[in-house]
Amino acid sequence: MERLKLAVAWRYLPLTLSVLAAPFFFTAAMAAPIFGGLFKLLALVSIALAVLGVHDLFQTRHAILRSHPIAGHLRFLLEDVRPEIRQYFFEDEKSGTPFSRDKRALVYQRAKGELDKRPFGTEYDVYAEGFEFVRHSIAPTLPSEEPHRVKIGVDSAQPYSASILNISAMSFGALSANAIRALNAGAKRGDFAHDTGEGGVSAYHRENGGDLVWEVGSGYFGCRGADGRFSPELFARAACDPQIKMVELKLSQGAKPGHGGVLPAAKLTPEIAAIRGVPLGVDCVSPARHSAFSTPVELVRFIDEMRRLSGGKPAGFKLCIGQPAEFLAICKAILETGLTPDFIVVDGKEGGTGAAPLEFMDHLGMPLREGLSFVHNALVGVGLRDKVRIGAAGKIVSAFDIARAMALGADWCNAARGFMFALGCIQSQSCHNDKCPTGVATQDPDRMRALVVSDKAERVYRFHRSTLMTLAELTAAAGLSHPGDFTAAHFARRVSPREIVGFEELYRPLASRELLEGSDDPRFRDAWKRARPDTFAIA
Repeated sequence: MERLKLAVAWRYLPLTLSVLAAPFFFTAAMAAPIFGGLFKLLALVSIALAVLGVHDLFQTRHAILRSHPIAGHLRFLLEDVRPEIRQYFFEDEKSGTPFSRDKRALVYQRAKGELDKRPFGTEYDVYAEGFEFVRHSIAPTLPSEEPHRVKIGVDSAQPYSASILNISAMSFGALSANAIRALNAGAKRGDFAHDTGEGGVSAYHRENGGDLVWEVGSGYFGCRGADGRFSPELFARAACDPQIKMVELKLSQGAKPGHGGVLPAAKLTPEIAAIRGVPLGVDCVSPARHSAFSTPVELVRFIDEMRRLSGGKPAGFKLCIGQPAEFLAICKAILETGLTPDFIVVDGKEGGTGAAPLEFMDHLGMPLREGLSFVHNALVGVGLRDKVRIGAAGKIVSAFDIARAMALGADWCNAARGFMFALGCIQSQSCHNDKCPTGVATQDPDRMRALVVSDKAERVYRFHRSTLMTLAELTAAAGLSHPGDFTAAHFARRVSPREIVGFEELYRPLASRELLEGSDDPRFRDAWKRARPDTFAIA
């Protein structure tokens, strides 16, 4: 409590000093007439700052000002001069990297309803290795006026028509109650889905009625028995809620595969502990592996049980690809049992997280594009692609990111980072210590109040709408009618100053049922031989 009071005092120090300074300077002016004019001027400045600070504290548009009255204006001043100082400080962000400062600016503009166009052309170095682009058509089509959607769970009792872009998994606990409220309210207005993350379905997810995808991790939060294991009864009771449209089993997370989720003790409130069924005072760490199954066959049977217990809602799993043979073992288990998941979400290792060891974030797991292409081709190679929908997550922010993912096999995309920016996240990298300055990733009530739900929900909705409108225009520029029509042949990458290679060469496709007929493709041949449906162990 003392630490909280100290933090509050520091953030409100400019406002406090302004309020105290005004009477001090007026008194000084009366006591020292020689300097009276100067002291009166300082008093007027103090009053003006105090009025500004009070206004900052209660305005609803800028979270950073509500959290840091007066001092927060310094950040906006730096934003205003950013184009002039960028050449000195951000040269490295002009290359063809998959994520840059400019994408953050793009999200802010779209979320705020501001003009998202810019003059003078691209700032990417188009001759740098790694630069990617769309091969457009000389005969573009008209952009679709209807939002593009994808049907998931074609053969299930309660199929779901999903948006092409949805909110990726972020738990209550990692995010604040107000952040969850705003995300779900935005999803409700825009008719897209909100993944709960593995922290369970909270009252804040339910408050605004937006579509939910319930993610169940190895901690089984929300369906966790007294022994810490999966409870079919608790799961069925929660999953039958009509607001929950799909159920998703989390095998691994891109930013930290093989590690399990982490909610630091600093952010574990009594409310979150009650929702998750865990003790207070220690880090809430999900086990690295599930206790409900231990083989590929048991995994697909468990997913089928989730579908049955939920009343026939689409059921699937999320993972970051590691050992190729392990995923191919799951494919063999599906073929052996005839139990097919409705969807698979491929999470790239470049995906974000609130807390993870540096080595896990930097050097573990397969990047999204390689993982996505592998999963898509594996399903094609075993004849299952028409039965299983694929979602993609991992630094998906712009319409170009979505189109590229769909060209590599995705049916829809999930985004976390972009929606966090829409909420006002400034990447202060304080998610893990509960000191988020914008109220997005904190459980501190005083910091959380900075995030005004009604304002940020509108920004979430606008970011989603504007991004999909741009995706429709990008699709039309390529001469296509639906983003799902993008193929690898529509994209290309510069691999050297003198060479450009199409994605169809970089990500070579498998033929339908090629793995079943004996493929010689070196990406799959040996892994397919080693994969066994009865074990995840690699032969």
